[in-house]
Amino acid sequence: MRDATVAVRTTAVLWTVGVTAVLAGMPFVVRERLPDRLATHWGLGSEVADGSMPLWAASLVPALLWLVTAAGATVPLLRARATAARPWTAAVLLPTGIVLAGSQAAVVRANLDRADWREARQPGAWIVVVLVAAVLAAVAAWFVATRRTTAEGGTGSPDSGAPALRIPDDRRVAWFSRTVNPWMQLVAAVTGLVAVGILVAAVGGLADPGGLWAAFAACAVASLSCALFSSVQARVSERGLEVSFGPLGWPTRRWAPGDIDAARAETRGPAQVGGWGYRVSGLGTTVMLRAGECLVIRRRGRRADFAVSVDDAGRGAALLNALRTDRSA
Repeated sequence: MRDATVAVRTTAVLWTVGVTAVLAGMPFVVRERLPDRLATHWGLGSEVADGSMPLWAASLVPALLWLVTAAGATVPLLRARATAARPWTAAVLLPTGIVLAGSQAAVVRANLDRADWREARQPGAWIVVVLVAAVLAAVAAWFVATRRTTAEGGTGSPDSGAPALRIPDDRRVAWFSRTVNPWMQLVAAVTGLVAVGILVAAVGGLADPGGLWAAFAACAVASLSCALFSSVQARVSERGLEVSFGPLGWPTRRWAPGDIDAARAETRGPAQVGGWGYRVSGLGTTVMLRAGECLVIRRRGRRADFAVSVDDAGRGAALLNALRTDRSA
């Protein structure tokens, strides 16, 4: 839990610093291609700008506005001992940063290679795209944060450490466990931030997009891959075993009780399975997010095992064995 909290706080700080750098630095990077004053405001439905700022103000005002907003969201997170502030913190920081960075890119693009700020035209389509992206980001951030909080709140499991359990006929039981690798989440956040910066530079015309698209693709793939395998959830119920990946719980793998020959708890480490993440080795398939106890199943008709590194794996294995026995009886 402590590592997860540190990773969340570090990600919030990195996002704050990264967006600040984009807001303050973007106009100065291409200042030779901008007029002395930048068009910064357009009337509703008008293509002609009706407001402007000097270049230094167009850089610093959005950055200061962002820093004030980010401070209000991150300071409680940095001071809090619990993680209750995560949902609204993520739902504020992510879309606000996208709106401000996207708006700054739109302003720079509209003024690029203009002799006078009055020649700049309103980037209407760009603004719509930015707003849609911000809304989607806010919804996704709230969903992921609240889903994580719910998962960390507690899980039900049978009260026994035996390899198999006896389940009364009138009882319905379930077991749930979740593991998070905060450092993979941090890598996903950093590479994602770099990808966003590259995308803004390429689309905004701040640099030659020729070589930037390859860098963007590499950072985006790295970010998505790390995010996908930074957390895993395992659930055992009457329907069998369900293992889902990533903050959104997708993709998901499922095995019915009848598809499982046996389940057990086993201690494994990254060195045994070939590293971190989704690994295939001589031991079978392992979802390795941390060294230690793993829930291991042997699928019917298969020689290779499937293992997932989750806490309380012994109880999950015991419940799976009980369900498998009841179904075969």
